[in-house]
Amino acid sequence: MSIRTNKMKAVPVLLKQLMTTRSKFHERGKDESFDEKLEKLRLDVNKIKDVFVRVKKNEEELLDILAEVYDHLRKLDRKKLDEDMDDLCKRIKDSAHKLVPMDAFDDSSKEEDHKGGQIFPSSQQLQQPHQKSWTPKDYHQLDHPLKCCLKSLLIFPENAVIRRSNAINLWIGEGLIGDTENKTAKELGEEVIDNLLKCNVIVGYGTGKSPLINKFRILPILHYELYASIRNDNHPGQYFVVSHDRINGNKRLVLEQKKLTLGDWYSDHSIFTVFNVGASYLNFRPQWIKQFMNLEVLQLGRWQDSPLHHIEVGSEEFLEELRYLTQLKYLSLRGISRIFKLPSSIVELERLLVLDLKACHNLETLPNDISSMKSLTHLILSQCYLLEGMPNGIEKLKNLQVLKGLVISTPGKTPCRISDLVNLKKLKRLSIHIGREAVIKDREFLRLEDVFELECLKISWSVSDSRYDNFQAILPPCLRKLHLECFPGKSFRGRFLPAERKGLLSSLELNISGGKLENMEVDFKWWKVDILRLKYLKRLNVDIDDLKLFFSELKYVEIKQIFNHSYIEHEWDS
Repeated sequence: MSIRTNKMKAVPVLLKQLMTTRSKFHERGKDESFDEKLEKLRLDVNKIKDVFVRVKKNEEELLDILAEVYDHLRKLDRKKLDEDMDDLCKRIKDSAHKLVPMDAFDDSSKEEDHKGGQIFPSSQQLQQPHQKSWTPKDYHQLDHPLKCCLKSLLIFPENAVIRRSNAINLWIGEGLIGDTENKTAKELGEEVIDNLLKCNVIVGYGTGKSPLINKFRILPILHYELYASIRNDNHPGQYFVVSHDRINGNKRLVLEQKKLTLGDWYSDHSIFTVFNVGASYLNFRPQWIKQFMNLEVLQLGRWQDSPLHHIEVGSEEFLEELRYLTQLKYLSLRGISRIFKLPSSIVELERLLVLDLKACHNLETLPNDISSMKSLTHLILSQCYLLEGMPNGIEKLKNLQVLKGLVISTPGKTPCRISDLVNLKKLKRLSIHIGREAVIKDREFLRLEDVFELECLKISWSVSDSRYDNFQAILPPCLRKLHLECFPGKSFRGRFLPAERKGLLSSLELNISGGKLENMEVDFKWWKVDILRLKYLKRLNVDIDDLKLFFSELKYVEIKQIFNHSYIEHEWDS
């Protein structure tokens, strides 16, 4: 492999060659002076690998900002765009300046002893200051289930930033975790990630003070060593196959080339997973599906956060053939453009556990009734902006644990109301989008109180309208996270009430982004808010000390682009 092929692999490949060369020189006769120079070279090369990590991180930050600008432009809100234009331009410029970490090349530390000094900060310092150095023992001490889950993540590229939810959904689809009598698959997945973090084989992403880790990376050195042992380059160009010891060596097909066609020639009924790592343009031969009849995981959509990772299909006709994948448990079409309608035949996938349609921006129509998809645990419809209503039968999906993107619109287009969600006894996560033409019945959101198991709730508004001036909700008794997006009111007074049977919520993460909120003087001091995030609130004028008065349990606060602060991150000692 050329070291120019992949910058993230350049240093490991160079180090491997250096050690091979050093060993061969030893065979010819050891020269202490020359060997010392090789050791100095090894130490310096080993240290610069973290420059690539920092550049990658700064690239992601810049892409996030560009994605935000893209979203502003797409919404065609001239007034909002005009208000935010100067700030957006400044953030783009500041982020671009950070792209190359100039402090990584500080010459002042060059004289340090190579045995103990550090010319460059390590990836552990950059990501998790308290993280100890990785050793092979950290991997070998894992039990078999944890090793299987970790190996499953090798399907993501080296140095990829992986969301918790993406990892957990993949494990569910591949049968590595599942519901038990006492815990849901998602809860077990959260435990797996926490254990992998503790065992020092994955590292949290981000340098901030936030106590929550929502994204992580596999340590590059571990990814490289494990990946080399399982990858089989027997189909270069379009595909490559990764063996997986989950069940009898079943294989996973990874789509890597930017443009490719499924069904051209590849046929192997031991393929249980198809995963799109880097393809942007997908085409499908007639009857392509016959080559993959045993599929359990079909990830065609993007796994990256940024919408700049564009994916489109030549035709949506391939969707009709999905009905034949009777073993399918996980289907992701996330972020794929040119999908306008999900065919009614999709409801024949009665074993499907996860259906992810997030950010399918052209999607307008869903099947009329999905009540036959009784195995569904995750239904993800968020950021499908052209959807005007929901299908019938959502309230009959008794196993549903995650429902994202429930649209509240006109009564005729929204057969599923808040009161129907009471039937979903396992529902843990819910996001609701209140559309432009939404008609909210009196006391409708008060019924949230009866969704007993709900832990995470997001409510977003399309428009700020006087129709929502009297909006009221009673929060579920087990709520741990509340996210309000584009809240139309100036104050929260009288808007959000506690469930009567509980009276006092347990520790709560409260996120408020966008909207017209002007002050945090609230009448919900009974909330034990310990994590607070305030973002893009141009009218909100508040200081850290005020927030501590409002929420006495507060341990961490993040403020971004509010009236009187551009960015603040603060934590209090426990």
